[in-house]
Amino acid sequence: MKVLILYYSKSGNTKKLAEAITKGVEQVDGVEAVLRDTDNITKEDFLSSEGIIAGSPVYFGVMAAQLKKVFDDYVGIRNKMEGKVGAAFATAGDPSGGKETTMMSIIQVLLIYGMVIVGDPISATGHYGVSCVGSPDKNSDKNAMKLGRRVAELVKKIRG
Repeated sequence: MKVLILYYSKSGNTKKLAEAITKGVEQVDGVEAVLRDTDNITKEDFLSSEGIIAGSPVYFGVMAAQLKKVFDDYVGIRNKMEGKVGAAFATAGDPSGGKETTMMSIIQVLLIYGMVIVGDPISATGHYGVSCVGSPDKNSDKNAMKLGRRVAELVKKIRG
């Protein structure tokens, strides 16, 4: 079983958070993490994954156009994504920089794709997903790993 961690990163901060999420997915036996940026994603990556954790830096309070383009490009396979597990993450340059609205823009797309949405666990922050300001610190990395693990565990329960 595979979980796709899909992200766009301009400064490298979102990539770092994606890498921490990947470590969490890899903690679950029988689940493989597939880490892809928006320039290296394929339709097969989508179709072969039982879960998608998508992330973006904040761009005017929503996901970056590069991530949105991937979802737009693959809308034709939307009916094949139904019932898969989805989650979101975001990075920002400012504490009040729109991380939650960015995650909600990703969650909206995942819902339209028919996916089962999960936020981060209560032991992390218990909100919409994982986020940080600037480069992830140790706490952000821990929370990211918890989200990755949670999605991987749910993939096994729901899709296994």
